[in-house]
Amino acid sequence: MAKGGMTGSYEALPKIAKLLLQFFFGWLIGGVYRIVRFFETQNIVTLIVGILCLVTGIGNFLAWIIDFVTELLSNKITVLAD
Repeated sequence: MAKGGMTGSYEALPKIAKLLLQFFFGWLIGGVYRIVRFFETQNIVTLIVGILCLVTGIGNFLAWIIDFVTELLSNKITVLAD
């Protein structure tokens, strides 16, 4: 596994692969990424946002857009994923 655990493995993927995954499965990846990230960092805000991303429709859509843009610009999911 890459440095940083499971999220590190995702972050180690090539940029084009992550963009394609975000485009097609970003609605799921955003929430799951944040929940897994919580177990690595123990930041409760990350867990709450991850759960809200998976459960709420509008949160899911917003996270999908924000995550796609941050992947495009910084090659990493950064917003509320400490």
